[in-house]
Amino acid sequence: MMNLSFHVFRRHDSSNAKNIATRERFAGKGTGLFAILMILIGFTTNALAQDVNVSGKVTDAKTGGIPGVTITIKGSTKGTNTDVEGNYQISVPGNSTLTFSAIGYETQDVAVGNKSTLNVTLAEDVKALEEVVVVGYGTVKKKDATGAVSALGSKDFQKGIVTSPEQLMQGRVAGVQITQSSGEPGGGINVRIRGTSSVLGGNNPLFVIDGVPLSGDNTSSGGDNQGVGRQPAKNPLNFLNPDDIASMDILKDASATAIYGSRGANGVVLITTKRGKGKGALDYGYSLGISNITKKYDLLDAAGYKAAGGQDQGSNTDWQDLLFKTALTHQHNLSYGGGDASGNYRFSLGYMNQDGIVETSNVKRYSVGFSGTKKFIGDKLTIGSNLNFANTQDTGVPISENIGFEGDLMGSILKANPTRAAYRGDTLNQSTTTEPNPLAFVKLSKDNSNTLRALGNINAELEIFSGLKFKTVLGFDKSMSTRKQAYSRDLVVAGIEKIGRVYIRDVESNNQLMENYFTYDKEIGSVTLNALLGYSYQSFESGSKNVAAANFRTSNLDLMINNLGIAGTVGIKDATALSSVGSVIQNSSYTKDELQSYFGRLNLGFGSKYLFTGTLRVDGSSKFGGNNKYGYFPSGAFKWKLVEEDFIPKTVFTDLSLRIGYGVTGNQAIPHNVYDRRDRYDGYSINQGGDGITGGGLNAVAFNNPDLRWESTAAVNLGIDFSILKGRLSGTVDLYNKSTKDLLFKVVAAQPAPNPFVYRNLDTDIQNRGIELALTGVIVDGKKFSWEMVFNASYNKNLVKNLIGTYDTGEINGQGLSGAFAQRLAEGQPLFAYFLREFGGFDDNGNSLYPAGDFQTFLGGKSPLPKVNAGLTNNLAFGPFDMSLFFNGVFGHYLYSNTANAFFTQGSFANGRNVTKDVIGNGEGALNAPDVSTRFLEKGNFVRLQNLSLGYRVPMKANKVLSNARIFVTGQNLLTFTKYSGQDPEVSTNKSLNDIPSFGIDYTAYPRARTWTVGVNVSF
Repeated sequence: MMNLSFHVFRRHDSSNAKNIATRERFAGKGTGLFAILMILIGFTTNALAQDVNVSGKVTDAKTGGIPGVTITIKGSTKGTNTDVEGNYQISVPGNSTLTFSAIGYETQDVAVGNKSTLNVTLAEDVKALEEVVVVGYGTVKKKDATGAVSALGSKDFQKGIVTSPEQLMQGRVAGVQITQSSGEPGGGINVRIRGTSSVLGGNNPLFVIDGVPLSGDNTSSGGDNQGVGRQPAKNPLNFLNPDDIASMDILKDASATAIYGSRGANGVVLITTKRGKGKGALDYGYSLGISNITKKYDLLDAAGYKAAGGQDQGSNTDWQDLLFKTALTHQHNLSYGGGDASGNYRFSLGYMNQDGIVETSNVKRYSVGFSGTKKFIGDKLTIGSNLNFANTQDTGVPISENIGFEGDLMGSILKANPTRAAYRGDTLNQSTTTEPNPLAFVKLSKDNSNTLRALGNINAELEIFSGLKFKTVLGFDKSMSTRKQAYSRDLVVAGIEKIGRVYIRDVESNNQLMENYFTYDKEIGSVTLNALLGYSYQSFESGSKNVAAANFRTSNLDLMINNLGIAGTVGIKDATALSSVGSVIQNSSYTKDELQSYFGRLNLGFGSKYLFTGTLRVDGSSKFGGNNKYGYFPSGAFKWKLVEEDFIPKTVFTDLSLRIGYGVTGNQAIPHNVYDRRDRYDGYSINQGGDGITGGGLNAVAFNNPDLRWESTAAVNLGIDFSILKGRLSGTVDLYNKSTKDLLFKVVAAQPAPNPFVYRNLDTDIQNRGIELALTGVIVDGKKFSWEMVFNASYNKNLVKNLIGTYDTGEINGQGLSGAFAQRLAEGQPLFAYFLREFGGFDDNGNSLYPAGDFQTFLGGKSPLPKVNAGLTNNLAFGPFDMSLFFNGVFGHYLYSNTANAFFTQGSFANGRNVTKDVIGNGEGALNAPDVSTRFLEKGNFVRLQNLSLGYRVPMKANKVLSNARIFVTGQNLLTFTKYSGQDPEVSTNKSLNDIPSFGIDYTAYPRARTWTVGVNVSF
């Protein structure tokens, strides 16, 4: 948004001093001559002081009119800005000089003279236009980057309703796959950079916000497993307002990520928040989003259900229409900031209120941001600070990851009899615990989370002498979260009916950072040198407190929650809503881990042709024993600027470079201290009946294991950067090979033993090999119309090598499916490979046929991990209009529908439950066992029109208040082309088993929404 500045302007009038001097000089010469001279002088003075109106247009050689150019009267603070078409108007004293300045252009001074029309053409500032990327502890010109780094600015981000930062880059970067595990507001998101490399260590990248690395741990609690199934925690990155983000730099290869050592194995995402620039400006944006479900399941309606032989209960209820709604989202963003060569500042306020498309679900976020820098001591000392604070309030619904055939809210919607009434009079129509009323789930339960999070840093940089600087950073990341869940005793669900349950879970984390490092820049002839040497210390404290209660006398949800809270402060026996002290438990935990690091980097350039980068980071973690406390993570990279060589035709190439890099990064995302023999008391839980407590007792939780060592990933990268057709087509091609060794794994301990498991390093190799392509093309480059196309695609192959034994995961839930699983880790297979019976239809009795034998087997490497990801963006501008059209696609993977396995079978219909229309007459018998098989395995390929944005920049010719106004409309998730039969192909429910994660399984996930957003951005 363009900025307009207002200034108080006072002109000093020197005519009085001149008149006094004149009177003194001509005293005694005669009043007539004196009078004549005074008239002439006064006339001249007034003529010189007379303001003149000057107008004109500011243009450049390419795009025509330049909006937002700052125009000031030289030697004063009076000024104005150009409008959207580059026009301006200003009143100035005669013989003034105007200064024209804009970001990306060279500043120009122009004398007004006696002109009333003054048109100016600004030249591009080549130095300012050189794109830089953040690479960790510094920046580098993009053309000089030796590693595989992708940079996204605000113009590249996904538009519309965006809850968390990951969504901004979805589909925009080659080699980066982003999967929303559900459509719930604030729900979890999986990010994979160049494949999946680990099992227990987590596969999300390291996020670094304004130089502060995040721990990656949950900042809120998940839901309880009892009654309605396990529910995930909210996305921990939801606290950061996407409107405050200026850029995101994605470090993909080891030569780029090695500077973060033990946390760089899965890539690094560097987030930089916005800074103030120019004269003080006030920006405001508002948007209204309208969301609806994209696709409902094709369930039988009441008539179809009865025609198929279903039990008629005398009503007609569309449970999907009843529980899914049109949802509204309101967003307000306000910021004020400015800056010059001596410093900058920016304040921001944000508010988001997003309703989910499932009744009662919602997320609200209140955010405050600040960034500022100031230079002192002749610009030798720079002090800066960044702060982001947010209060996030989530209202959840009982949709779980592992509920059985009884069903959670989503499962009960899918299977509820369509001839059943939602109410009997004014009372909810509830029958049995195995067939709950879907509406009762939202009417008789509450799930509220409140999370406060503050992240920021204060930093100081001192220039010791020319080229040598020292910087110190003190950072913090503190969060406090409370989740309160209550289920009424009136809810007819197993483990809750006639009991009632309340869960209150507090999670608190306090992470602190201290970093000190030197940087040195020097040019020696044709050699450029940049060196970095530093020390880092970061501590991670985490604590939790869980209180649970059952056997309530009241059905009032607020009273249940509030009385349990009171009981925690005045004594549990005073909680009058509880029937007994035996129905209340409390568990707590506390851990502290520390990371101490030494790091260095050396960049050398020779004659602008050859660039070398060497990095070493040494990390010491309290998570490992004395024998392997420290890990060493080196990397090296080389870039050859072929375009600088004489044999490269400059008429063809404006850029051509070759990159090669190798490095080792690590992973230490394992639980606290699993190398020492430790004992602790087991947690307590209230049993299914609600009248007894189990748990407690002192037990071993870890063996002595001082040789446990770091998981490490070695990677090699070969890349080519090019630009042809005078820069109108540019791109990169990268080939990579990643290999993860010393895999951290939790294995069953040989019995008898004090503990059932032990953490070990497996002599296993997880390989990810692939190729990435990124292209940017300027199709049309006109003054009135322009068209830019941005394309990216990547291919990745995942393979497990040298794994002894097999490990099952991918738990499958449903009636008769206890202990069932769908995925297995094994030698020669991709991670999470499907392990299923091969379904061959039904026999004459309606029983499943398994031509290859009635046993589970691997399916030729069929995997939930996509092989190909692609994105295509078209950016168009025509006059004051702009449009962006973004498609993304994912190919080469399979999805397993646990939803269909559990609910959409003839057996379910025979038990009085609804099913999809394709089940009726499919040849299956009512007594057939819906085994885990390829019957429920489908290709997950899809192409989606993910984003469509149309904007109009309002002309500001005569507006003295606004400098910029843009109206826009955005559509998200508009069209999806797929053969997957489920609600949405972008899904991955957590179906972990034996603490081994899963991927690509769909089970009663919160539905995805289609959203249209209208809004306006203005600048004052």
